Amino acid sequence: MKDFAISLMKDESGASAIEYGLIAGLVSVAIIGALTTMSGSLQNIFTKISDELAAAASGSGGGATTP
Repeated sequence: MKDFAISLMKDESGASAIEYGLIAGLVSVAIIGALTTMSGSLQNIFTKISDELAAAASGSGGGATTP
């Protein structure tokens, strides 16, 4: 029984999979945090794009303006 416990302690075959899982989790948390922070400006950008496309489709001009 003692030898089995020691062999389990020395076995590192699943360690890399756990590490990759933790890295993927941290990256996803960082991405979610960044998108949450930028959500207001992203909403404004996509609203402007939608308005410009709607104006172009209706033929009322609108046109892109440079800020």
